Amino acid sequence: MSSLLPRRWRAKAEATRHAEAITEVLRTPPIAPKQDGVVLFSMIGTAVLLPYLVAVKSLWHELRRGRVAILDDGTLTAQDRAILAHHCGDPEIMRIDDVVLNEFPAGGTWERLLTILDNRAGEYWIQLDSDTVTIGPVPEIAEAIARNRSFLFLGGKDAEVGPLPLAEFRQQFYPDGEMDGHVQTRIESRLDSISAKRGWKYARGCSGFAGFAAMGTGRPLASAFLTEMKRMIGEEDVTIWGTEQVTSNFHLANEAEPVVLPYDRYMNYWNEDWGEDTRFVHFVGTHRHDNGAYIAASQDAIARLEG
Repeated sequence: MSSLLPRRWRAKAEATRHAEAITEVLRTPPIAPKQDGVVLFSMIGTAVLLPYLVAVKSLWHELRRGRVAILDDGTLTAQDRAILAHHCGDPEIMRIDDVVLNEFPAGGTWERLLTILDNRAGEYWIQLDSDTVTIGPVPEIAEAIARNRSFLFLGGKDAEVGPLPLAEFRQQFYPDGEMDGHVQTRIESRLDSISAKRGWKYARGCSGFAGFAAMGTGRPLASAFLTEMKRMIGEEDVTIWGTEQVTSNFHLANEAEPVVLPYDRYMNYWNEDWGEDTRFVHFVGTHRHDNGAYIAASQDAIARLEG
């Protein structure tokens, strides 16, 4: 019967059921943060508090590195902050309203990306979505940190080719040229309209998980790309949800030697089983609660934290 409900109603009911299934995360040991130059960073609100604890604790459990920083989307309560203080080692919590936008759009997780770019000069910042679960060792992440190389979490297996010159990317992924539809498709299919003299590259990643190496560049590159996006799709449409992800992909593709995470180990969940070697799963919105996989992975992660 639940399948007959409007999607927004189903999503709310499924999220409630998921939260009830993972309350044991509140009984797991707290993170013992380290001032070692690594930051586990997320933008969250009260609605995703419990899933976030699973996400950040399961990653920290495997890395055993870093401190926690949070961008409050404006909904965290005093009780939420108390829970976060206990479980995440009194994390740094920033207010979304304090992020200076200048020419950048508001919303659509732009504040999240800008916070990373503004603060990465002295630390390695890892962007972590609350709907992710680390289910095994993550040596590729540990090595990227050790070598101070940014890392790209891919949108799909077809992106394992990694960063490509813009014209080459368009030719490989959009052989028929410009396309309409989703804003990411509109931008990606027009990337070859940017002058090759810039020497820019692009990779189809997913901003749900991303590593920004310390001492990397701040806003100027993102600002230059924003100008090109406005030209390609119009100034009003750069505010559409998804433009931040494209910019994150672009920024990481133009870092020095970014690590491209193998998709079989670091994957998005599209209602398909994952392999025995999978280490990290992002439960994207479309299929987040299908087949109880998100609950099962979360509960397994909680058991690892308790062990």
